[in-house]
Amino acid sequence: MEENKAFLQFVRFVAISGVGGLLLSLTGLSIGWMIGTLLMATFLSILRSKFWKVPHNQKGIPKYWLYIGQCILGIELGQKINSSVLFIFQENWATILIMLLLSIFFSLLSGFVLWKYSKLDMLTSFFATAPGGMSSLPSIAEDVGANTGIVSIIQTMRVFLVILAIPLIISLWIGNSVDFENSHTASTESTNFEIEQLLWTVALVLTAWVGYYFGKYLKFPAPWLIGSMVSVAIVKSFSSVFIGFDLVAWWPQGFIVVSQIFIGASIGSRFHKNMFRGLKRTLFISFLSTIGLILSMFLCAFIVSTVTGIPFHTSALAFAPGGIAEMTTTAVVLEADSTFVVAVQVLRVVAVCLILPPIFRFLRHWELKKKTHSRISA
Repeated sequence: MEENKAFLQFVRFVAISGVGGLLLSLTGLSIGWMIGTLLMATFLSILRSKFWKVPHNQKGIPKYWLYIGQCILGIELGQKINSSVLFIFQENWATILIMLLLSIFFSLLSGFVLWKYSKLDMLTSFFATAPGGMSSLPSIAEDVGANTGIVSIIQTMRVFLVILAIPLIISLWIGNSVDFENSHTASTESTNFEIEQLLWTVALVLTAWVGYYFGKYLKFPAPWLIGSMVSVAIVKSFSSVFIGFDLVAWWPQGFIVVSQIFIGASIGSRFHKNMFRGLKRTLFISFLSTIGLILSMFLCAFIVSTVTGIPFHTSALAFAPGGIAEMTTTAVVLEADSTFVVAVQVLRVVAVCLILPPIFRFLRHWELKKKTHSRISA
């Protein structure tokens, strides 16, 4: 009984949050569904009214809402993947690699600023600003002794700022002259219901579910997104080779709206008043450093776009210091090259997870050694 009551609360929370997305989408902002839902969910979560509050034993709504949104997005991307992203990497791999490393450097610089001008320790500051995502960095931070609570809070705030700022700026940059409904003509031709298309949709969903376990086994970042995307892309490619034509699934554009609502509501639900108590100075400095990080990413994106000819909005979303799912959703909605965006975002997460932990362990060892030496000298 209690479980059913809690589930209804979650459904009500997501539905009311989605109203915020609906209202913002009416302004003509194509990414309005996710931004509006995120803002409304954050407001509801901080307000914590008895009518829509998240139970106290939950850190936001259950993760399965986020996972469903990521899985929908993964299936969408898996159906769109083609060889163009491989050609882009082959032709411009040096520029992309340099900019990826430079983006990591800027995040470390942001962490250095946070460390110097706040009361946080060095490791917590660096982990809090590293562009690795909320799902992977807190667990790594715990292994090396950083404050995982602070890391999670600042990472959440950073993703919140990125999701609000970057899609809005890019939407205004490229304009809203492209009609969202008409811009998907090629992909919406399968929205007419047919039994064969429905069966292929079921097959894709089962493929995505298997892909999640495959991604989890291989320790992919965001396995519901990456695993489902890769598995759907593989199955779709092999089916077209062996059958001789592309199987078309029943996949209406409303599914992307659902994905935006679930992802936005899940992120917004994790904000609450207690997160900001006693952290005013830290959050203010983190806010400023995040703004600086976003500006530096725009600079990297502009350089890549100028050198390689990749559209600026695609490049900006690829290098944006936000979550993989959030930036990829934005890429799909804004008609950017979503496969390129997800590829660069995943590469950066992998690079962060491989490169930064050894560096941070060395810094921790150096810091402890320095403190020990200072105590002996005193």
